[in-house]
Amino acid sequence: MSEARLSSSERYLAELLSEAGITLGGDRPWDVRLLRPGVADRVFAQGNLGLGESYMDGDWTCDRLDEFFHRLLRAGLQHRVSPARVAFHVLKARLLNRQNRRRAWQVGEQHYDLGNAFYQAMLDPRMTYTCGYWREAETLAQAQEAKLDLICRKLGLEPGMRVLDIGCGWGSFMGYAAERYGVECVGVTISREQAAWAEQRYAGLPLEFRLQDYREVEGEFDRIVSVGMFEHVGRKNYRTYMEVAHRCLKDGGLFLLHTIGSNDPSPGSDPWIDRYIFPNGELPTLAQISRAAERLFIVEDLHNFGADYDRTLMAWHANFQAAWPRFREQLGERFHRMWEYYLLSCAGAFRARDLQLWQWVLAKGGVPGGYRRES
Repeated sequence: MSEARLSSSERYLAELLSEAGITLGGDRPWDVRLLRPGVADRVFAQGNLGLGESYMDGDWTCDRLDEFFHRLLRAGLQHRVSPARVAFHVLKARLLNRQNRRRAWQVGEQHYDLGNAFYQAMLDPRMTYTCGYWREAETLAQAQEAKLDLICRKLGLEPGMRVLDIGCGWGSFMGYAAERYGVECVGVTISREQAAWAEQRYAGLPLEFRLQDYREVEGEFDRIVSVGMFEHVGRKNYRTYMEVAHRCLKDGGLFLLHTIGSNDPSPGSDPWIDRYIFPNGELPTLAQISRAAERLFIVEDLHNFGADYDRTLMAWHANFQAAWPRFREQLGERFHRMWEYYLLSCAGAFRARDLQLWQWVLAKGGVPGGYRRES
């Protein structure tokens, strides 16, 4: 694209992108090509919300969104664009409890209830919608089973134990733990589609699926696990969440918390992700989780394998692209571009180490003699 034909905002956008090695109108896979005017104005007015919506509208394109975001985030360009709309989003997150009992169900209805057939096409056979563990895995299914087994071993599961799964999804952990380790499980989810699928898939196993907010959980358990749910809790509820886990865990029991984490303590989530993918979500920091657990749990182990989420998301994207012809008529091209933007922008963020994936092992009373890390 000729420099003379660029508007002033497009020229400034080109200057910013060049700091990340990205060329406006270039021909490398991570370069950006503008297809309609106004993209730069939307970006500077709305930040990633404008960038994502203009991509969904087909106003710009890029052959490798994952590499585009990897370079953009490594260069820290996200901190150079701070529109008033983003500031308002942060202010709302600071003042309001956007994850209260009423609003907590929104993410289930908007995201997780998209349809089980859609998620079956994208995910592994167990429908595990969280980061895989790729240390020795070569396929998505292997990586997800390796992650599930890692959790079971970190928890020291033994036959007959009673386990609570907070945010059980489609029941992948519960099914695996019951089949391989002989435990009984109770799982809670705010997605009707997930609960219905899991009840049918694991009929005959000692598993109970409850359509329930985590704050309503009662009972006593030998172990607690929560995989990929804490991202929906919100900072105003972190302490309440930990108090629920403490109340439900037997003395001497272990609680494994698996969550995406942020390096940035600013309240709220990315505005585009909040509007289109995970409403009311918020990524915790190390300090926020640690403070929420104080005087309730001993932190026995902390494991970061966030780089594995990059590979997991790329595997989901490959499955999504391969299955898309089956869903094109039902969901439409704008959804396709939205979902592509979601998966690949997140892959780029993990590749840039802008996002993390943590597994915390928390003990009620601590482990006598110390905890031995499983790997």
